[in-house]
Amino acid sequence: MLKQNLIAFLTIVRKEWIRIVRIWIQTLIPPVITMALYFLIFGELVGKQIGKIGEFTYIEFIVPGLIMMSVITNAYGNVVSSFFSAKWQKNVEELLVSPTSPYTIVLGYTFGGVVRGLSVGFLVTLTSLFFTKLRIHSLFLIAITVLLTSIVFSLGGFLNSLFAKKFDDVAMVPTFVLTPLTYLGGVFYSIHNLPTIWQFISKANPILYMVNAFRYGFLGTSDVNIYVSLSILVFLSISLFIFNVRLMKKGYGIKN
Repeated sequence: MLKQNLIAFLTIVRKEWIRIVRIWIQTLIPPVITMALYFLIFGELVGKQIGKIGEFTYIEFIVPGLIMMSVITNAYGNVVSSFFSAKWQKNVEELLVSPTSPYTIVLGYTFGGVVRGLSVGFLVTLTSLFFTKLRIHSLFLIAITVLLTSIVFSLGGFLNSLFAKKFDDVAMVPTFVLTPLTYLGGVFYSIHNLPTIWQFISKANPILYMVNAFRYGFLGTSDVNIYVSLSILVFLSISLFIFNVRLMKKGYGIKN
């Protein structure tokens, strides 16, 4: 049984990877071009007017946040589009009638999203080197933060795809929830520059903790406690995984 589920897991991940590279001009290139424009406009043009944030130039400060933004949006988008398409085309039923367990299905699609998120993040990181030199404070923290973040948002994309009943539902969460939270997650600014009340409100945004943990890995500076950030990431990963598996066992959004 374990061997069957391992084969099923690797097959789903392989399928997702083939899907990503087959349409690479849609999955990998657009986010790199978008982030390059962010580096140019905000980092170079606007950044020169802003000056420094602490001891870092503005582009040094925003690069980790922009890399994390690309990881978040692509990990989430890959899973929600892929699994919802499988629902829409009815081929997810092939998985449901097979011996593949619900947790294997969730893990397979999740790590498919992780692969795309990390791939785009790597390409964006390489692109950033054309605009600034990257500092590395803690490679381990960079790796664990980007991995956990991509897992969290892949699971979030899976959850969205389970609840979605039409294609408009797939686009609604990224547009009205994910994008605002990302832009207000400290990517372009330090929350210490905000009034006290807005600092307090910002700390209710989980993306703030992800961005700052990732930034700490590069620059060694953060607006929030790093251990709190990692704890939130672990908690969200476990909670979303358990919730998704329970919904899969019930067949929510699939059988009804």
